This record gives sequence, structure tokens and C-alpha cells, in this order.
Amino acid sequence: MTDTDVTPKVVRNDDKGRYEISLDGALAGFTEFVADEQGRLVFPHTEIDSEFSGRGFGTELIGQAMTDAASRGETVVPQCSFVVRYLQKHEVNGLNIAWPHGTAPQG
Repeated sequence: MTDTDVTPKVVRNDDKGRYEISLDGALAGFTEFVADEQGRLVFPHTEIDSEFSGRGFGTELIGQAMTDAASRGETVVPQCSFVVRYLQKHEVNGLNIAWPHGTAPQG
């Protein structure tokens, strides 16, 4: 079975404070979040297992995580460089972004 035969699944795991991406039941990676004092979701770290790297799973993970946060009306604070780059390159309808100092959207 190849990666193209299986659709990656992204789920929000509130107990662990992260969104997880799995492929055929195997955890491929995650992006962590923590609520700050204002209730915004701060995204400090994203990790894709080396077995799954280079195949677009990080982009899929962040895209679905940001879409989910937008659908919940949450504000995100991108600190992880991967999340920052994703949001600089992709429009996520309805997503509220609080850019950290020194990080700005590029257009």
C-alpha cells in the first residue's frame, strides 16, 4: 500500500494540546498548541516523523488545523516557523491571526 492509497487523518487532541496527523492508524506528526492568557491558541512547535517527512503531511496537518481553528472562531498565534510560513503563503477563510512581534504576513 502506498501513501496515495491512504488519506491522512487530522484530529484535534485537546488532552495533549495538539492536532495530530495519522496515516493508516500510524501517527505521522503533530502540531502543538497552548491557550494563552487571552484564550488564543499559540502554536509553538510542529513535528513530522522522519518516516513521513517530505511528503506534504506537514502542510496537510497545518492546513486542516488552521481550518478547524477558524471554524471554532479561535484566534491563533503562530510561533512555530512552519506555521508562520504556512500562514504567510495560504489564506485560511475566517481565521483570526495574532502575529507575534517580528513576524508579519508576507504578500
